[in-house]
Amino acid sequence: MADEAVETPEEKSAGSVGEVFRAFLKLGLMSFGGPIAHLGYFRAELVERRRWIDDAGYADLVALCQFLPGPASSQLGFALGIIRGGGFLGGLAAWAGFTLPSAILLAALGLLSSYVGTAALYGGVIGGILHGLKLVAVAVVAQAVWGMARTLTPDQPRAGIALSAIVMVTLAAGSFGQVAAIAMGAIAGLFLCQDENPQAGSATATPPVSHLPVPLKRRTGAILLAVFALLLVLPPLFKAASPYIGVFESFYRSGALVFGGGHVVLPLLQAEVVTTGWVLPGQFLAGYGLAQAVPGPLFTFAAWLGAVMAPPAGGVTGATVALVAVFLPGLLLVTGMLPFWSTLRGLPLAQAAMRGANAAVVGILGAALYTPVFTGAVQRPMDFAAAITGFLLLTVWKVPPLAVVVVLAVLGPFLTGLY
Repeated sequence: MADEAVETPEEKSAGSVGEVFRAFLKLGLMSFGGPIAHLGYFRAELVERRRWIDDAGYADLVALCQFLPGPASSQLGFALGIIRGGGFLGGLAAWAGFTLPSAILLAALGLLSSYVGTAALYGGVIGGILHGLKLVAVAVVAQAVWGMARTLTPDQPRAGIALSAIVMVTLAAGSFGQVAAIAMGAIAGLFLCQDENPQAGSATATPPVSHLPVPLKRRTGAILLAVFALLLVLPPLFKAASPYIGVFESFYRSGALVFGGGHVVLPLLQAEVVTTGWVLPGQFLAGYGLAQAVPGPLFTFAAWLGAVMAPPAGGVTGATVALVAVFLPGLLLVTGMLPFWSTLRGLPLAQAAMRGANAAVVGILGAALYTPVFTGAVQRPMDFAAAITGFLLLTVWKVPPLAVVVVLAVLGPFLTGLY
């Protein structure tokens, strides 16, 4: 909407559940490229365009979600929905809009997989379009890194923290390196970032902390954290009563014990569904490939697995149980932590730590821009030219991300040499 581009984050601190759902449905239909790319899409739509939150608050939430187990981009979306939509309904609207498009598609394909071969869904023109969508992710993440670096690393100490984070996640790949980099940034911030305005008078200096109007009480947060723990302990005691309780227990445990989300959950899910005989190895790999080809969170792979499970589980019920179970622990954790996070981040030392952690987030995104985003998409010189074109369309000409998605998706088949 036209008026959204001129309002400040403070003026946009409250909205409707319907608005949240529509915004995240748009993101759920266009956010290709995995969790790191999702952070770029979220920033372009919610920070740059709609101005629901500023870069500092956005990075604070990213840091929180990176610290917690579960799907980081979905947790971030849920938290933003709670803040924007005024409570749980806003969070549920954000989750539904972002998750259901790919989840419904994967579940439907899973139900049809016994009749239609998955090979038809890869290669050819479809494969070219998917290649173009990977290049969109390069452009979107590059735009996010560029914008957040200008805001969150305006001085030498924070630029140094970002550089150190790049080194750390490069040397220690995976979720461990990311968590360690954010912890390093927070500790460094305690010593290097206590001055609220290190470049007084500079146009790039940032305020110490942004306002996050979290509409939840700490008592509510404590209850949700207790529910998270109970659901981790109780279902194994009752899974013999129903196959779907067993499905819930397996997927809930996988979602609760994985840091970093996305690809990190694959070995856990494989151990739960393939080694137990619920899903055949070929079905698992086919579904994983399809999950990477659709927008939205990779955790929606659970909908495919639930749909193709051997009887007596499987089908629509299996897809629904698996999908809810794999997301639920991460959403309970981030919602339970939000009231405490909002209070903690208001303390002076916590603000200094968050400045350092936010700078580390910039470094993490910068490292991810190279691998897996750039290395997984740019295979030839024309790919690089297309990705740069997308970046310039976003940053210089201010073209909406959805238009860039369409342009590079159309170019994808030509870049792969089909025509």
